[in-house]
Amino acid sequence: MRPLDPALLRHARSARWYLLVGAVLAGAQALAILAFAWSLQSLVVGLIDGASLASLSTWTAWFAAAVVVRALVAWGWDAAGTIGAAAVASELRVAALRALGRSPGRRIDSTVDTAVAVGGGLDALQPYFGRFLPQLVATVVVVPTLVLAVLVADPLSGLILVIVLPLVPVFMVLIGLVTRAVQERQWAALTHLSRQFLELVGGLSTLIVHGRQHRQEARIRADTDDYRVRTMRVLRVTFLSSFVLELAASLSVALVAVSIGLRLVDGTVAFAAGLFVLLLAPEVFLPVRNVGAQFHASAEGITAARNVLALIDAPDEDGADAAVSRPADPGAPSDDDVVLDLRGVSIAYDGRAAVHGLDLVLRRGELVALGGPSGAGKSSVLGAVLGFVPHEGAITVDGRSDAASRRDRLAWAGQEAVLLPGTVAENVALGEPEPHPEAVRRALRDAASDDVAPEQPIGARGEGLSGGQTDRVAIARALHRLRVRDLPLLLLDEPTAATDPEREAVLVHTLRGLAREGRAVLVVSHRPAVLEAADRVVRIEAVTHVG
Repeated sequence: MRPLDPALLRHARSARWYLLVGAVLAGAQALAILAFAWSLQSLVVGLIDGASLASLSTWTAWFAAAVVVRALVAWGWDAAGTIGAAAVASELRVAALRALGRSPGRRIDSTVDTAVAVGGGLDALQPYFGRFLPQLVATVVVVPTLVLAVLVADPLSGLILVIVLPLVPVFMVLIGLVTRAVQERQWAALTHLSRQFLELVGGLSTLIVHGRQHRQEARIRADTDDYRVRTMRVLRVTFLSSFVLELAASLSVALVAVSIGLRLVDGTVAFAAGLFVLLLAPEVFLPVRNVGAQFHASAEGITAARNVLALIDAPDEDGADAAVSRPADPGAPSDDDVVLDLRGVSIAYDGRAAVHGLDLVLRRGELVALGGPSGAGKSSVLGAVLGFVPHEGAITVDGRSDAASRRDRLAWAGQEAVLLPGTVAENVALGEPEPHPEAVRRALRDAASDDVAPEQPIGARGEGLSGGQTDRVAIARALHRLRVRDLPLLLLDEPTAATDPEREAVLVHTLRGLAREGRAVLVVSHRPAVLEAADRVVRIEAVTHVG
């Protein structure tokens, strides 16, 4: 991410207003600095020349006003930075969540990386907007104004500033490259540590059961030490770069001061002009120095924003903006009963084909089972229909081809049930503004979960339920959504894998009933009871073509 990325302005309108306010504040800051230097040199010269009390009072008033304006500008920068950072972070979060909503398969590297970037990472934009950008805007507005004033007051000093001033940005660029490298490594260490910690927490109960929980201490300690080392490297680069920038700026100011001093001795420059230039010279370099110093404080926010912007700007999984509903493909069947149409669908992982050229048409009233050996790509086919797995070929659900619209017309339950803390009823009716108790009870009954009370509280990941109960509650949620929203398609992935024969029979009866209602049901399964109940069984091998 560049110091001011156009993508940031495109996705966060608050950033544009912040820059406009910043330009106004920077202009006021430049005028206040000029008034400060001019009033102070006039006051000093007046005292030396024995000026009248009224004249000295005027310059004192101007000096006090300049000090007050500079203080107000500093307060304005703090307020604008706090408000701007909060507003921009909020807009980027909303844009990122919308992007994930359109294509949930998109992510930065993992769910943990996304959570770190969109969560605490964007909170780190406060130093970026509160400290770095003010100095960047001041450099663009204040520095040229002050250099022009010095050129008018003393052309030779202005020429020296014009020559030496670009050296500081050169050092900043070199330092910035080093800083970006170490900061990215630190960020990678943080996300890795977060991922390891989340995995440990998720599997802690299993580790405790097997007595392996203490073996993870060494891994967490090693990851923590690695993050600590990388953080210290960032701090070391920060301190060294600040020293280099201060040294370069101090030597540049010293050149102007020595030149003014020598010319004051031989009388080629007036004392008032020399004093005015000496007061402005440090102010010329101050914003540039602060840009380099504050760059380190804002580096974490810049890194997080870059990752979030990459997530937002990534193309949708089906190659277009999923928020815009597209018409059905011209080659889609005209039969009104067709609910699911797959044409030439191919899926590959790391260059290895998992499914190749799959054609499948599913009509209302059909119960179709996908069979085949483990690893043949059955679950990947469902993932492609949902828009979670990148694929080639055309997929339409109820005449809709983009991923977001496809998901609006189906209900599904995967192999790994994801339940949220709350009650069973809240999980079954998830997403419904006004759940109906009878609809929840019917969904649980049809999912062979009559042994689970709707009001039963559960924890994260279904704590409080057995593994089979958790899976069946997830199936009940899909059934509830299917009926309440009157959807035409149900997708299930191994719904009876952890079910006894009696409950499996209930689920099979439910699936046959849904087909009789005129809905299309696609089930991934290897269980004989499900395969026998299906109207058709489509077998998928590692690489296959089904007509």
